[in-house]
Amino acid sequence: MEHLELIRKAKTGDPESFEKLLSLYGDRLYRTAFLYAGNREDALDIIQETACKAFLAIGNLKEEKYFSTWLTRILLNAAYEFLRKRKRDIPFASVEKFSDGTESIRMESMDLVRAIQRLRKSYRDAIILFYYQDLPIKEVAKIMKVPEGTVKTYLKRGKEELKSILEGWEFDERRMAPGKI
Repeated sequence: MEHLELIRKAKTGDPESFEKLLSLYGDRLYRTAFLYAGNREDALDIIQETACKAFLAIGNLKEEKYFSTWLTRILLNAAYEFLRKRKRDIPFASVEKFSDGTESIRMESMDLVRAIQRLRKSYRDAIILFYYQDLPIKEVAKIMKVPEGTVKTYLKRGKEELKSILEGWEFDERRMAPGKI
């Protein structure tokens, strides 16, 4: 119940309550923004933009119980707006970590992040929201504004496309190995 009380206070304009809410959702927001941006700095820019837009619009939130859905929708919109403005490839060479600061990222994880970023928007959104944010299909459907069956289709097709992308990279790497023709 403390969570709903924070939302109510934030809706009345209490900046401290809003800051506490952002702290509660900070890790989830960062992981999601990173999957879209591909690096720490851009992910933090997306989160900053999300926080600003959410703070300005929190008075318009109709039902407190949908705060998470509402905030995630703002994050996705901010991520796509950021990517549209950037209009260039994501520089993966500079990415060194993708964690909470305690562990180094493995190469397989970076391959997966790159593969996810290559998916079409609808598949990428469904996979990130379902697998990385651990949201139920019903919640993903609300955020994406599509029926639950469509989300299931996006997840299935997205996984198939990811598998194809990842297998393609493995094949290309073997072809490019020194000493092989």
